[in-house]
Amino acid sequence: MNTPIEVEVSPANSTADSVEQIVYPVDKKRKRELLSYLIGSKNWQQVLVFCRTKEGAEALSKELKLDGIQAVSMHGDKSQGARTRALEEFKSGKARAMIATDVAARGIDIKELEHVVNFDMPFKAEDYVHRIGRSGRAGHKGHAVSLMSHDEEYLLNAIERLLDKKLPQEWLEGYEPSPIENVIEEPSGRRGRSRASEKRKMKAKLGIHKNRGKAKRR
Repeated sequence: MNTPIEVEVSPANSTADSVEQIVYPVDKKRKRELLSYLIGSKNWQQVLVFCRTKEGAEALSKELKLDGIQAVSMHGDKSQGARTRALEEFKSGKARAMIATDVAARGIDIKELEHVVNFDMPFKAEDYVHRIGRSGRAGHKGHAVSLMSHDEEYLLNAIERLLDKKLPQEWLEGYEPSPIENVIEEPSGRRGRSRASEKRKMKAKLGIHKNRGKAKRR
């Protein structure tokens, strides 16, 4: 008789305990600045950054280079040869950051990848799970960072509903988001709908954290 083997399978749409998750609220126009700060101040040597569009991925990679951070991009407009070269540069450490779209990043397997950044919050909550699942593999620790602007808060809410838990948030000194003064619009036919309750909630958060510290955890 064969000896039975117990196999543990993670539930669908769950994240590994080996991945530490954190959300940084920040104004959209300052996301690139904050990303450069995190890579430099925390000395990240290898980070996979997700953007929603190929135009955004290409632009961000160029902006990071201007900040002195070697970066490559991976998106649908890249030829297979260009993608292969970009991946080789990233794996070898020549490039510290790879900026990718969800579609272009499919099939990419990078061993011991520690840092994943959601530069743009994903429209589909399930994509969040797929994105951060690229780190913290094979017993290694992972670190998933999400840069969330005011108009992306509803996307974070969807992710938290999917995961059935709240994700920790921190306000970094010098990068605190500005108070919401305008009505936030949502896509898919929900434009013009005031999100007054969410505005009050965000203003309350900002009031609590108005005294700047190095990092303020929610």
